[in-house]
Amino acid sequence: MAFRINHIHLKAPDPRKTAEWYVRAFNFKIVGDETRVFGDRFIRCQSEDGGMGVNISGARSNERLGPGDASAHHGLEHFGFDSESLEADIARLEGFGARLLEGPIQIPNGPRIAFLWAPDDVRVELIERRKSGVAGGC
Repeated sequence: MAFRINHIHLKAPDPRKTAEWYVRAFNFKIVGDETRVFGDRFIRCQSEDGGMGVNISGARSNERLGPGDASAHHGLEHFGFDSESLEADIARLEGFGARLLEGPIQIPNGPRIAFLWAPDDVRVELIERRKSGVAGGC
């Protein structure tokens, strides 16, 4: 069996508020909202193209969560979204409360990228492909 990414899971102090931000920012669809036996609110989202599940939940009963970190760091550092226009998407996302952390940066012979702070200290990358269609990202 080939391995494929099943989902991304984000933790948030207010899962519904965070899920609604991703609905506005990236056209996610909320496909489920429940309180699980673990005591956490658990919201299932789907990317606009249906290719990625993103789960957003709060802390489980008696679970203590450390702080988020939208800076560059070891471990799972960010997740990326394709962009048709970095400047337009940066401005649009800043209107929703995101903050530009780095960029736009032109990768030699590659895409243009930018990193933003998203709610709950999540780092997201926007990737504007070269007009010639070369793939990339970090």
